[in-house]
Amino acid sequence: MNIREKELLISIAEHPFSNQRELAQRTGCSLGIINRLLRELTEKGYLDRDAKLTELASEALESARPQRAVILAAGYGMRMVPINTETPKGLLTVRGETLCERLIRQLQEAGVREIHMVVGFMKEQYEFLMDRYGVDLIVNRDYAGGNNLLSIEKAARYLENCYVLPCDIWCAENPFRGRELYPWYMVTDEKDRRSHFRTTRKMELAETSRGEAGDRMTGIAYLTGNVAGAVRERLQISAGQARYRGSTWEEAVLEQEALRKGFAVRVMRDSLFSEINTYEELRELDSGSAQLRTDAIRVICGVLDAEPSEIHDIRVLKKGMTNRSFLFSCRDGRYIMRIPGEGTEQMINRRQEAEAYRLAAQEGFCEEVLYLNPDNGYKITRYEPDARVCDAAVESDLEACMAVLRDLHGRRLHVGHTFDIFGQMQFYENLRGGAPSVYRDYAETKAHVRSLKPYIEAFAEEQVLTHIDAVPDNFLFVPDRNAFGDGRSKVLLIDWEYAGMQDPHTDLAMFCIYAMYDRTQVDRLIEIYFQGPPPEETRVKIYALIAACGLLWSNWCEYKRMLGVEFGAYSLAQYRYAKDYYRIVRASEAWRAFTESGR
Repeated sequence: MNIREKELLISIAEHPFSNQRELAQRTGCSLGIINRLLRELTEKGYLDRDAKLTELASEALESARPQRAVILAAGYGMRMVPINTETPKGLLTVRGETLCERLIRQLQEAGVREIHMVVGFMKEQYEFLMDRYGVDLIVNRDYAGGNNLLSIEKAARYLENCYVLPCDIWCAENPFRGRELYPWYMVTDEKDRRSHFRTTRKMELAETSRGEAGDRMTGIAYLTGNVAGAVRERLQISAGQARYRGSTWEEAVLEQEALRKGFAVRVMRDSLFSEINTYEELRELDSGSAQLRTDAIRVICGVLDAEPSEIHDIRVLKKGMTNRSFLFSCRDGRYIMRIPGEGTEQMINRRQEAEAYRLAAQEGFCEEVLYLNPDNGYKITRYEPDARVCDAAVESDLEACMAVLRDLHGRRLHVGHTFDIFGQMQFYENLRGGAPSVYRDYAETKAHVRSLKPYIEAFAEEQVLTHIDAVPDNFLFVPDRNAFGDGRSKVLLIDWEYAGMQDPHTDLAMFCIYAMYDRTQVDRLIEIYFQGPPPEETRVKIYALIAACGLLWSNWCEYKRMLGVEFGAYSLAQYRYAKDYYRIVRASEAWRAFTESGR
């Protein structure tokens, strides 16, 4: 059977045949096409002479009947800020019903009772679905490390006679049916520049030409027969390949021409379909949704004396290592709001941060902070257009950044708290709750690094307000011809979360390990800061601080990893700094002299 024949057979199965004219109205086909299709289905043995289903038709319908569904709901939904700090996308309320509950209801109306949902971010919030609807939850612990390809692969064993769908869609009409006869992928009748696929005249998917807009992809598909098996095999292969790490399942599957041709295309009117990726898309679909009144939005309205409707152009910024931030407009201004990330309340004292920020602002070192809550860490700053961060490979940038640090350290500013490197190292380790390190030689490495503590203390500078997180990304070059810097910009030092009293040379160590500097680059940065070679004991002390800070942030990364936040090469690099620079210190003349002196 071809697609038209299959669709007509499904229509007759759902509504017993009365006359050709009714069939034409129901299917959108002409009367002539309906007569031809009825004749062909009769000749092939799927209909009898009264246009009733034969046993052959019933067997075909039963073999491809929808039996289950997989809903993909594991991701952060990063573009959904600020809502995703409180509610996962699948539980957004639209017109009095959460997205996932509406989808479950529509599936159940089509007779699908076996529903599997892949969860990850805020997975606990979905737990009630198990009791209310009998949903099976599948946990994707690697939800932070990729797109939905990794999620669907975890449910691959269920992809037979199965609907696949994302959790963040809203369909005005039920897209699911009690009967199916073939695998399909659903698009809408609108074009989308982001789509790489178009529908052919044969209702098949084809890749678009360069510069051509494709059909809007919905994420909804039905898998059955040989195509289902081929998709399962393809998913298992591609999920293990690094080049698909950030891919959707469609990208991995539909790029294969042979697999792509196995899918027919079903088209939904675009007016009946909504994909909710942003705060503004939710507001457009349902201005009364409870999720629009988040704490973050309430704070913005209070600080800027604005109405929620005046907040627009919300755009997620690059996800930070500690927090999530988003850019937004309100009336004629542009602002950035910071939302603390996972586990931050355990790791950062926001009152201490507020104290450091007050002093930094008073001295003119930081960005313009309009609001900073010392209880929950919410922060609103004015957006600096045309600003850029430090390029750690450009010497003029390094000279400007080191000038800022020399100025900060030279003022000998004082706050009421200290950043204790070794104390924080143990604190982050304790946050793991007794779970062993992922590094097999961690205990040995920790002992080596701690053995450097007496040397660090022996050559320590007077403690002053130190930024601690003085990494390249936290130096902001803002156009200003009248301020120090590179002659065209003033340089602001942002994000004072970890700031406290400490040896100021700690800031050099932090800059180096975040920039992933090798030893030659480390030495060059040190000499830029000191405007020439420093005493050798000081240089080696900075090496020791690099080892200590490397182990500190390695422990920090291990705790964040337990929360589902993975930092990839960064975490491994920090552990290597701990090991490599311990050896560099122990091999130095300064260390030898120190140990021989008996100190």
